[in-house]
Amino acid sequence: MRERRSELRHMCADLVKVHVHDHAGRQELIANLEDISPSGACIQLETAIQSGADIEIVCSNCDLKGKVRYCRFVEIGYDVGIAFDEPQSWSRKRFEPKHLLEMPGGERSVARGCGGGS
Repeated sequence: MRERRSELRHMCADLVKVHVHDHAGRQELIANLEDISPSGACIQLETAIQSGADIEIVCSNCDLKGKVRYCRFVEIGYDVGIAFDEPQSWSRKRFEPKHLLEMPGGERSVARGCGGGS
């Protein structure tokens, strides 16, 4: 798959709380944060959520709000791509996920095809 993002995606692994707001109401779930960039992220969930749903990743000292761009089944759950509502929502200074991996040489990274931002 050809990379379409204009910014670096950082692979990571961190458990985060997410709030999903869709036609069924509000759900609070625990997700694995797979990758993140200033404009989007990919999380992995045990259950599917609707594309277009409002979603909020609750971090230790910030909340990252956005929209679900896709939800696709993978071997061990669902990869959910998120585009943050505000450009440049995430920075390492604001929230540093556990096990953050920066790719050397500024290469673009996509964890198992995840990603929802631009």
